[in-house]
Amino acid sequence: MIISTLSEDRIPEVVALWEATGLTRPWNDPVADARKALANDGSTVLIGTDGHTLVASAMVGFDGHRGWVYYVAVSPDRQGMRLGEEIMHAAEEWLRGRGVGKLQLMIREENHAVRSFYRRLGYQTEQVTVMSIRL
Repeated sequence: MIISTLSEDRIPEVVALWEATGLTRPWNDPVADARKALANDGSTVLIGTDGHTLVASAMVGFDGHRGWVYYVAVSPDRQGMRLGEEIMHAAEEWLRGRGVGKLQLMIREENHAVRSFYRRLGYQTEQVTVMSIRL
């Protein structure tokens, strides 16, 4: 897998991957999310390709205090091949290269398989509550 930065013309492909892996929600516009990430120096979308086929992604950003990762996805037909691990290591390196000392991410409560994936990569559960309000 070759890891690079998403280009604007490939946004429909990455959104299709996010939809195929169940990452999108009706209240978030994934096209707008990708465009915002590409327009900001503090964020990007990393993609993994096999030939010309987009097979993995991770939206990564730095908020000035911590690094964050969203939309980590591996094509359903490529799961179990350690591509998720590769794209996460690339996200970690992207943040490390910007002097970020801590990466955080959020996992939906019901997503036990993903929680196990991150534990295998060395991530720990923090004793915090995430609160939000839609604006």
